[in-house]
Amino acid sequence: MSKPADDSRWMAAAIALAGRTRGLTAPNPNVGCIIVRDGRVIGRGWTQPGGRPHAEAAAIADAGGDIAGSTVYATLEPCAHVSERGPACSDLLAVARPERVVIGAGDPDPRTNGQGAERLRAAGIAVTEGVEAAACRASMAGFLTRLATGRPQVTLKMGLSIDGGLAMDDGRSRWITGPAARAHAHVERARHELILVGRGTLAADAPKLDVRVAGLEARSPRPVLLSAHAEGLPEGWLHIASPNDIASLPGDHLMVEGGAGAAAAFLSADLIDRLAVYRAPILIGAARTLGDIGLTDLLQAHGRWQMVDMRALGGDRLEIYERRRS
Repeated sequence: MSKPADDSRWMAAAIALAGRTRGLTAPNPNVGCIIVRDGRVIGRGWTQPGGRPHAEAAAIADAGGDIAGSTVYATLEPCAHVSERGPACSDLLAVARPERVVIGAGDPDPRTNGQGAERLRAAGIAVTEGVEAAACRASMAGFLTRLATGRPQVTLKMGLSIDGGLAMDDGRSRWITGPAARAHAHVERARHELILVGRGTLAADAPKLDVRVAGLEARSPRPVLLSAHAEGLPEGWLHIASPNDIASLPGDHLMVEGGAGAAAAFLSADLIDRLAVYRAPILIGAARTLGDIGLTDLLQAHGRWQMVDMRALGGDRLEIYERRRS
């Protein structure tokens, strides 16, 4: 059995595994699981594309089924409900009998919601909860957002000049940022099932919206057009008439990529959960900016966004903000 002092380190490794199938597991969460015995990893698993097998089942199988005396690290509470697609993970663990199970975040799904942990304790397995809980919740924010609000988590990606320009005055936006920032933005695309632009961006740029990073091409999100009408909708694209229609979209992660009108519409509807701002060291002058986002008082602008990350990408800078909600 691993030592409690090592719990954060092993849970961080489980979180890293969970990221492998972010955007591929809906309607199930992307969970990571690591099984440790005598200080050595004997099993690793993450939720597979389509949602099955679950991370715990994959990790038990990777360990050859023998996990007695081990510690299991799971980023989400093992499920307590039986599905046509497989048994409950808490039942699998109860039978496999590890010495201890360490849980990152509790599962708010009413079919589990504490029942998984209690089932393990009833089987005589020690359970520790809440290890790196905030990081675990962040790793599956799309699933948790869908469960809480009925819609996907929404990230707004913006490439900005120093003076706040999103595009030239005629709508062209290729290229504001440099190669390193654009490559990073493609990795961001790969973490989303859906990517959205407005009709103006479709007409001005005819964007492909695919992932052009070696090895990640298959992770291209499905394009969505925000427009009052579906006329001229490219083949394979989805369409919504309003930001409030996103609940109907299939998937837990939506990236809003452009342009100024679409960004303003989502901000006005208060449907942005995360901002990815790629800021380039250039001046545009006459440029398209966000425009009206429904702000009537500067006091309303303060306290809404919290910066959670900032890094240099070549000559550009990436800033990540999260929406503060009560």
